[in-house]
Amino acid sequence: MEGLLNFEKAGGLIPVVIQHRDTGKVLMVGFMNMEAFKRTLETGKVVFFSRSRGKLWMKGETSGHYLEVSEILVDCDRDTLLIKVIPKGPVCHEGYESCFYRKLTSEGELEVIEKRQCEPEEIYGKGS
Repeated sequence: MEGLLNFEKAGGLIPVVIQHRDTGKVLMVGFMNMEAFKRTLETGKVVFFSRSRGKLWMKGETSGHYLEVSEILVDCDRDTLLIKVIPKGPVCHEGYESCFYRKLTSEGELEVIEKRQCEPEEIYGKGS
């Protein structure tokens, strides 16, 4: 396992693009360290390293909206992953299918382009 991926360029982390297996839609981007990568392989569910919390977190551990791994692709430099997943619910903590639920308009404003699938308070409680 060691040496398979290059975790050195970004201080022990690699970016991970999460893509819906069936639709090809990009759902989110996160980071993994070696331990998160190993846990992802062991569990079949995507595990990230949270930079803000400084610890591992499995996507869906609070919401139940896990990301089941379908396929893992590695870029040419071995320092970025594209993981194709089957999402078990909305991926975004704001209740949208994707974290990329807004687009920048030609007027320089953000426009919501997805329908919210659930209210964050229903899953994470008040203040989320």
